[in-house]
Amino acid sequence: MKRNKLIKIFAIMLIAILSLGTLASCGSKEANSNKLKIVVTTFPEYDWVREILGDRIKDVDLKLLQKNGTDLHSFQPSAKDIKDISNADIFIYVGGESDEWVEDVLKKKKNKDLVAINLMDEMKDGKKAEEVKEGMQTEEDEEESDGHHHENAEEVEYDEHIWLSLKNAIKLCQPIEKAIADKDKKHADTYKKNLESYTKKLEKLDSKYAEAISNAKVKTLIFGDRFPFRYMVDDYGLDYYAAFVGCSAESEASFETISFLSNKLNQLKIKHVVTIENSDQKIAKSIIKNADGTKRDIKTLDSLQSMKKGDIKNKTYLKTMESNLKVLQEILNN
Repeated sequence: MKRNKLIKIFAIMLIAILSLGTLASCGSKEANSNKLKIVVTTFPEYDWVREILGDRIKDVDLKLLQKNGTDLHSFQPSAKDIKDISNADIFIYVGGESDEWVEDVLKKKKNKDLVAINLMDEMKDGKKAEEVKEGMQTEEDEEESDGHHHENAEEVEYDEHIWLSLKNAIKLCQPIEKAIADKDKKHADTYKKNLESYTKKLEKLDSKYAEAISNAKVKTLIFGDRFPFRYMVDDYGLDYYAAFVGCSAESEASFETISFLSNKLNQLKIKHVVTIENSDQKIAKSIIKNADGTKRDIKTLDSLQSMKKGDIKNKTYLKTMESNLKVLQEILNN
């Protein structure tokens, strides 16, 4: 996406400038630490590591990079972030287009034994290309309206929001546990047991999703926002219509997109329009306003894309996905 490419250029310039001084200035205090150092980019990764570590977390230096309300698509690494990654024992990142800056950081890593886990690579054939649904406003629409043409129309862009599938979470926790156990063999059995316990919780919630959606009256979501839940809806056979793709930088929907989504509300007799967290809800309100006058409301699903530092302690991946299920049940049963 346009936003990701601009951020990539900025990040590469920042890395080139900062890495020279940053990597050379690593203090002896950090170098002498015996704690296992793990750096992650997103909150789902952070919480998965936290679950696998269990009580061992007090003996591990675990750092989350995206914790100031910045989401995956607009994150830019600071000098300290680059230093932390360079000195880490394990670095976990999503690995999509938004993380293209990572390659340059890893080339300059100080710890030659650093294990980097690219979660998109771990998905293998399970990763999905971004899907442009009927009525959805695309980046190409914006460029054509401005008199510009998209140069890389054939380039496949993959949906990066892999953590919003519980099935993916179960799969992705496995290489994370293996990397931690390989680095700390003394406590490998503890990590294995913690993973087994956490996997059962994820599987149980996955079953609850499947049962709830199987029994739902409505099988379609109308999103007045970008749509990061592709992996989740595919898991359970839900359909959806949305204003933008999940990684879109757009915030203003065209009249055609609003009109299309309003008509879908009417045709399918859907009573809720959905947004993601931190939305200003302007698009959702416009969709409802342009529909047939039936009373409707706006529901919010948490995509776990951005996290404020103060929320980290009490929030968990599992609790958030449980809350999302409750909201989904309200949406799908009108």
